[in-house]
Amino acid sequence: MKNILIVNGHQFYPYSQGRLNQTLFDEMVNVLSAQHQVKKTIVQQGYDIKEEQEKFQWADTVIFQTPIYWFSLPTLFKQYFDEVYEYGVTFAGAEQYGKGGLLTGKTYMLSTTWNAPESEYNNPEGFFKGLDLEGTLEHIHATQRFVGMEALESFSIHDVITNPQVDTYIVKLREHLNKIFALQLQA
Repeated sequence: MKNILIVNGHQFYPYSQGRLNQTLFDEMVNVLSAQHQVKKTIVQQGYDIKEEQEKFQWADTVIFQTPIYWFSLPTLFKQYFDEVYEYGVTFAGAEQYGKGGLLTGKTYMLSTTWNAPESEYNNPEGFFKGLDLEGTLEHIHATQRFVGMEALESFSIHDVITNPQVDTYIVKLREHLNKIFALQLQA
């Protein structure tokens, strides 16, 4: 049994109300709670910095559920990292840059929602100029590496505004969680 922290980093805007991110977050909580200890945070609802730091210390794995706004994290989610990832708590100085992470031995997974179509990745002619999903998320991965965590394979869904397929997304999420956490999921 693992200790899993799931963080919903969605930030509300009238054009992005967060129903899909909440649905995916709730599905993760429900599926993973069957076999693991789960704690959760919804950034939009507020948080206590020290309590969040304790959750990171407690967790074996952290899952970050977030939309991608303008190719990055929502403002409140970026602020969450700025506040929670405190010197001396999640990282410290080191002789080699980026080697002072204090969350070693922990893993994390990015779960992202995009309006960008999946066809734009791994395509030299596409918008991302040949980058794969992980390449487009490198700045977020670098933050997690800096505090010492190791990446699990990311999960992403695409065309979420122009072509939403929530039932399909849920099936894909369950398959991904099964693959990552070796769960015995029921259909």
